[in-house]
Amino acid sequence: MISKNAVINTSDIGDNVEIKDYAVIGKNVQLGNHVIIHPHVTIEPGVIIGDGVEIFPGAYIGKEPKGAGTTQRKLDFEKKVFIDKNCSIGPNSIIYYDVEIGKNTLIGDNASIREKVKIGEFCLLSRCVTVNYNTSIGQRTKIMDMTHITGNCEIGDDVFISVLVATTNDRAIGKLGYDEERVQGPKISHRVAIGAGANILPGVYIGEGAVVAAASVVSKDVPAEKMVAGNPARVIKTVGDIG
Repeated sequence: MISKNAVINTSDIGDNVEIKDYAVIGKNVQLGNHVIIHPHVTIEPGVIIGDGVEIFPGAYIGKEPKGAGTTQRKLDFEKKVFIDKNCSIGPNSIIYYDVEIGKNTLIGDNASIREKVKIGEFCLLSRCVTVNYNTSIGQRTKIMDMTHITGNCEIGDDVFISVLVATTNDRAIGKLGYDEERVQGPKISHRVAIGAGANILPGVYIGEGAVVAAASVVSKDVPAEKMVAGNPARVIKTVGDIG
């Protein structure tokens, strides 16, 4: 069912698609089969939506990054978005141009995903999660409410990041301008678990299978299969000894 109150500028629409009141669909948008577009969704030109995707009210897909003269980083992106099959895009979430989202991924309410981000399959980005530019997230990774993933960050497969976690990418806190080689977010390997309220500082590497305790401040690399805690975070045990 396609509402007569929707604004639709594409003919590339699959079978059994629902487009509800006041949705706006741009030119050259591709909608797969069994897609549901709820009211007041905006989809800009160049967006590809796979089969079975559901996009909830107020979501904005294909936002163009704007610097407004305030950003030190040069904005670089392509006008494309790909959302693979069976994804769910929550109300009022914003997905910028140049984003790729793997199949069966849930994007929660009010999430924001910046340009040049790639998210794997079967992931969860919960409510109000923000993912900054040029970040990769692996398969089956879960990032919980109100967490911020900084720009130039790498996150592996099967990672769990709890609520209110902060990641940052510039130890100079903007004082030295923007240099792509220097401004780097954390590199978080596979099967890492990060507790609520942890603070992961720029350039830190967290090894495979490591655990970061809640409220820790991680300023140095974390070895694989170790648990760290405290401020600054220190190794307190091997993961296999956690009981």
